[in-house]
Amino acid sequence: MYISRKIALTLLFGWALIVTESSFAAGETVQTQWNQVRIHVVFNNLPYRAGLQTGWGFACLIEGPDKTVLFDTGGNGDILISNMQQLGLDANAVEAVVLSHIHGDHTGGLDGFMAHNPDVTVYVPESFPASFQREVRRLGAAVETVDEPRQLLAGIHTTGEMNHGIAEQALIVDTQNGLVVITGCAHPNVADMTERAQSYLGRNVYLLMGGFHLDSSTDTEVKAIIDQLKALGVRKVSPSHCTGERAINLFREAWKSDFVDGGLGAVISVP
Repeated sequence: MYISRKIALTLLFGWALIVTESSFAAGETVQTQWNQVRIHVVFNNLPYRAGLQTGWGFACLIEGPDKTVLFDTGGNGDILISNMQQLGLDANAVEAVVLSHIHGDHTGGLDGFMAHNPDVTVYVPESFPASFQREVRRLGAAVETVDEPRQLLAGIHTTGEMNHGIAEQALIVDTQNGLVVITGCAHPNVADMTERAQSYLGRNVYLLMGGFHLDSSTDTEVKAIIDQLKALGVRKVSPSHCTGERAINLFREAWKSDFVDGGLGAVISVP
């Protein structure tokens, strides 16, 4: 098995590393041997890996040291399941689903997913309609509502419901290298959600990823957000979905080598 000298040195000295699937040759099994968190982008309107079906929305699957979690479900269950199968991911391995907010491009794939695996706990912001919660329970899942920041599972936390017009929660994965903060659309402001995660756990943010809801923002507004995130010490960024092409390019320029592509099919690993 071949590992580049750079990666070998990284492993040897324990430096923090984020890689995408394309960093390894086909058939490599290095990732499964590491004690790490792996994040698979399984639904996105932005492409990354060929052969997958894009759709408006976002979903990612997080494999960690304890349980496998699906964050958001995209807008279509058939597309979600098809992409997961293409990526070799088993819906039955998922033990918890966390929904960021009520919009259909983040919750629309839930019923299709639960047709394959209803044996999950679904964590939703407290403001989710009672009718939505009843339907999820009818399909066989348990439902837990989220209000304040708290731990959901070992190593997995939520910012709690943040409500600046559209109620939303972000997912926080606590790793040895720092926090991984994942936003669905970041309607309450991506910098505010990042600051909430950081102040809640008292740790720096290693990676911020997901939809940043900046597609209609001006360059000046985007640069102000970038300045806030830089001031917070965010190490790496991976914007996609509703961030907008112009804004994504500004993030790429600002973070340079610490910018991580997060389109559909990307696999991001955090040792």
